[in-house]
Amino acid sequence: MTLMVIGILLWIGAHLFKRVMPEARASLGNKGQGLVALALLASVVLMVVGYRAAPFVNVWVPPSYLTHVNNLLVLVGIWAMSPAGTKGMLLSRVRHPMLMGFRLWALAHLLVNGDQASIVLFGGLLAWGVIEVVVINRAEPDWTRLKDGSLAKDGMFFAASIVLLAVIGYVHSLVGPSPFPG
Repeated sequence: MTLMVIGILLWIGAHLFKRVMPEARASLGNKGQGLVALALLASVVLMVVGYRAAPFVNVWVPPSYLTHVNNLLVLVGIWAMSPAGTKGMLLSRVRHPMLMGFRLWALAHLLVNGDQASIVLFGGLLAWGVIEVVVINRAEPDWTRLKDGSLAKDGMFFAASIVLLAVIGYVHSLVGPSPFPG
């Protein structure tokens, strides 16, 4: 569990580095992008290794119907993280569509995983998603809404999100539990 928590903290720190310490980040120049990317990669590795090594401590047992809610939230989250936020009409009204999608993904995983490690991992990532939005909004309070795209683009990206959900679900079932009921 310690590795996982270090990974979560590294994820949060790498993402907030630019906002919390702008002078230090700017002093790194272009090589700072590589360092942040390396820190993010290391954070994901630490979270995965730490999560897989964590003991299973059951906190609550999610009802089976939450699997459907999880899949719906993940589908909407994938769509929100797609280019629909800049090319579609519906998400052009949302200031942080990718962060919204990430938060939906984390919330969905909290709903279907009642063990301690999952609560720490997905709860920590959900907290980061909320903190990130607050920090960005404080640093850049003015926001100009994007020009509306087309509803057809929304539909196209949503259809692609369904296909991507199926692929992700298949891969998920190869490395862990199947996210699909039955």
